[in-house]
Amino acid sequence: MKELFIEFTRYDVLFKLSFAAVAGIVIGLERELKGKPLGLKTCLIISVMACLLTTVSYESAFLYAKEYSRPMDPGRIPSYIISGIGFLGAGVIMRRGNEAISGLTTASLVLASAGIGITIGAGFYIEALAGISFLIFGIKVIPFLFDKMGPKKLKEKEIKVKLFLEKSTNLTEMIKEIKGRKLGVKHLKVKEETDDILISCLVTTYKGIYTTDIYYELKSINGVNQVEVESVE
Repeated sequence: MKELFIEFTRYDVLFKLSFAAVAGIVIGLERELKGKPLGLKTCLIISVMACLLTTVSYESAFLYAKEYSRPMDPGRIPSYIISGIGFLGAGVIMRRGNEAISGLTTASLVLASAGIGITIGAGFYIEALAGISFLIFGIKVIPFLFDKMGPKKLKEKEIKVKLFLEKSTNLTEMIKEIKGRKLGVKHLKVKEETDDILISCLVTTYKGIYTTDIYYELKSINGVNQVEVESVE
């Protein structure tokens, strides 16, 4: 009976690992296309190894329960996988100089890859397919729908801006001038330099507007000596 179980498990494990590999590729491909550091290869490795360790955990609990004369916990290894993935996910979350946080989606997908691998390793194939479907729907379809039909706030993007102004410039009127051009201003910081005044801020505008358009728009304002713009997406 034990030998028959082992023989069946060999083919079952190959199917699980193949399924997990495909799932990791599907999840990682989205990050890869966006040029993120943790992409296809990382998600593939995480998904396959999570699947393998989960399978080993569950099968060993069945095979060696009699030898140890006590029930074994098949969920012990998967729980450690989640803990370990937390450290890897934290490593891709970064705080930028403008206080914006990036990498949360990538860290979430790293965790998702492990979760899908564990799900497949435990034999829940339909649930794994449903999970992958919801992931792709959430990161690709929903943002597209919000861009088309969602509230105004979700259609905006932020651009990091530095304005070098003449010292005689009325800063309040300058901000009013910027807002009068249908641009939002956030996280305003004013610093007096030797030859001019430096304003650092985040300018909000619609996602369809090019960053270079914002540069030309701000450059045309009277009193602006120099402009630096940087997309924060």
